[in-house]
Amino acid sequence: METLKDEFKRAMHDIYRDAKEQANYTATIFLRMLDERGPMETALYLVNSPTPSDGYTALWERKRLDLTVEAVIIDNPKFHCLFDVETLKNARRRLKQYNYKFKQPDA
Repeated sequence: METLKDEFKRAMHDIYRDAKEQANYTATIFLRMLDERGPMETALYLVNSPTPSDGYTALWERKRLDLTVEAVIIDNPKFHCLFDVETLKNARRRLKQYNYKFKQPDA
């Protein structure tokens, strides 16, 4: 049976693949981070960074913020319990700053 952390790991690899296939963006550094740090540490690092990553900016330019770590976390309430309140706030704030259309209207 797949655990929630396993689901999150799969979701993180899915956004890498989807960014490459759907947005013509190969997130090499993101993939390396996933391999070296794992999905949870990668998410915490990217979301809690004071500035958006180059990958976030590249996806914003392609109008594909749905393929960011922040969107994976916020748009999937089942993942909220994996993160502290501050990380959730940071993810939500960054998406709002870039006018992201949330899947959950109350996000």
